[in-house]
Amino acid sequence: MSPQIPRAVKSPRLIKVLSLIMMAFLFDACGSMKTASKAAPLKAGFNVKKVVLKNGLTVLIAPNPKLPIVSYYTLFDVGGRDEGPGTTGATHFLEHMMFKGAKKYGPGEFDGLLEKSGGVTNAYTTNDMTVYYQNIPVEFLDTMIDMEADRMQNLLLEPVSFESERQVIFEERKMRYENSPDGLIFLALMKKMFVGTPYGNSVIGDEADLKALSRDQMMVFFKNFYVPNNAIVAIAGDVDPDKVIAKIEETYGKIPASKDLKDLKKKSGEEAFKSHALLGTEYKVYATNPIPKFVMAYQADKVGTRKSYVMDILAMILGNGGSSYLTQKYVKSDNPILSEISLSNFNLVHSGVFYFAGELMEGQKIEDVKKILEGDLKDMCEKAISARSLQKAKNQILAQGYSQLKTNAGVASTIVRNEKWHGDYNYGLKEMETYNSITESEVSKSCKETLENSKSIFISTSDKYPKTAETK
Repeated sequence: MSPQIPRAVKSPRLIKVLSLIMMAFLFDACGSMKTASKAAPLKAGFNVKKVVLKNGLTVLIAPNPKLPIVSYYTLFDVGGRDEGPGTTGATHFLEHMMFKGAKKYGPGEFDGLLEKSGGVTNAYTTNDMTVYYQNIPVEFLDTMIDMEADRMQNLLLEPVSFESERQVIFEERKMRYENSPDGLIFLALMKKMFVGTPYGNSVIGDEADLKALSRDQMMVFFKNFYVPNNAIVAIAGDVDPDKVIAKIEETYGKIPASKDLKDLKKKSGEEAFKSHALLGTEYKVYATNPIPKFVMAYQADKVGTRKSYVMDILAMILGNGGSSYLTQKYVKSDNPILSEISLSNFNLVHSGVFYFAGELMEGQKIEDVKKILEGDLKDMCEKAISARSLQKAKNQILAQGYSQLKTNAGVASTIVRNEKWHGDYNYGLKEMETYNSITESEVSKSCKETLENSKSIFISTSDKYPKTAETK
């Protein structure tokens, strides 16, 4: 189980929030319910039955009888942002330990029973959330519900597996960061862009914290955040919603809510995420890549604002695919200076970052490429944005939404994330209206505000740099 770390050369957000876009128009939905006994009126949207248990657990059931399979997603509203000095990496560490045994299903039983059923399981941790997911045959669903409820309440954190998993995480950190130029440059980007905030911490954890984290610290962290009123369960597949809800109430319903959760959340309010980034600064970081890589990053909006959607479209226009403006100009031109380039609009719950990422052509110098890029920013918005490129970007967003929703896993992932971010699993209806309403002049204005009138942070990696701290 590895953390989902957005790569410097990918666009990490566009599958996260957009996925309800078109499928949300295709179904009628069972309305939201405040308790398991009272249903709200039907409304246009996904075919989802929503229940909130008395202990605060939100449950979303999306029936799909086409095949006798089920996708089961559990999202905890906890991630790297909830950690601090001494506990960085705790959420990701717990992600690993959640597979190592609980009271009823002991060490080895969780994975063993899943494998015998023919199912698969995994998880990921990000700055803002932790998600556990399974794809299973429908006849295993009752057992799956029982297993998930068991580890939510009765995680063992068995000492031997705790220490062995610590070593696994150290190896993962090496693979993700020290031995991966892409991972290392993304880590540097987050640290520099979100300096002084929890988003500046490593999701996998700082080395010193990983060495020092104790079982007692982890158990406190677990009891603080792995509680029903901090979780959303989404199940999509060949199920009867009422029967599934009854089983969930029987198992999860016994788990007490946390009375301290609101106070814990207050400690990580908006004020804690005001970055003190030194914009206009350049950093050089040693990595194992012989050919330099770079990111050029700008401050951006948090998830859900209108400008965040505008910048999604801008990222599509400038950097998505082989026909994009950036690729045509710098990679596929007669005199290419880059072997690859992309543009990402990475929106978090409390902030965001908009960044170019690329790799130089062999023989190019990072100083020369940086100068070319900065010079081209002056007229990039005017040259790249048109009515045609705007419509193409909107079409690409629709296509990604369709692609995400072809499977039960895509549906479950979509509704659980939209419920978490926006409090509405059908939020894609509003998103579609937002994207369709965005104009060419609006994209052009935001482009100029960001690329022409704002300062960036420029980070490059190379094995030619000294193996010391980055230099300004």
